[in-house]
Amino acid sequence: MVTMLTDCPCQVVEKSICSGRASLANHTLISAATSLFARRGYEATTTREIAARAGCAEVLIHRYFGGKSGLLFNIVKLHVAQDTATTIERPAGATLEAEIRKLMDRQLDHLSKERDFLCVAFSCAILQPRLGDLLRKYMPARIGLIAQRIRSYKQYRCSDDEDIEVLAHALTSLSFDFGSIRPVILRQNRQETKHLAKRAANLLSRSVLNIAVEI
Repeated sequence: MVTMLTDCPCQVVEKSICSGRASLANHTLISAATSLFARRGYEATTTREIAARAGCAEVLIHRYFGGKSGLLFNIVKLHVAQDTATTIERPAGATLEAEIRKLMDRQLDHLSKERDFLCVAFSCAILQPRLGDLLRKYMPARIGLIAQRIRSYKQYRCSDDEDIEVLAHALTSLSFDFGSIRPVILRQNRQETKHLAKRAANLLSRSVLNIAVEI
């Protein structure tokens, strides 16, 4: 007869406590690293500084993430998951025109809020293939989600799926240009670029309505 070995109640509680501590340390390290990477840059930030800010042992960075690059990868992965969830769950605009303006506004706000960290992530993606692959997969997926939102307004306008894909690409490219490249890289005034972005969104909206009239 084979006797099955199971954990006693005390062992179950102990494992639960250990799992909770690991989750807390994981979250704390990610928060500390995100702040330091954005403020000081990836290369200038050490694992010792991250651990000190998080109040954790430095060895935990290697245990949970495999080192600093793995920590950055997990942070970007978390950002991607959060942005994806927000894109899916955000309430739709009352009309397609309102939806286009809301998509542009939200992306501009996101790029402004996360500008320092996003600069770090994109620059590191050039030298870290795994991170680059993650971002390369994320962009088409995000465009697909935007196209999916636009398709729900097909009764208002619309020609075909190819036009919807083009519109989703245009929104993504313009928002990145006005929300990141111009104010961060070219150092153009953020309020002016935001104003231009809103005008571009309105122009896209009017173009969509013109297509609807022609059809």
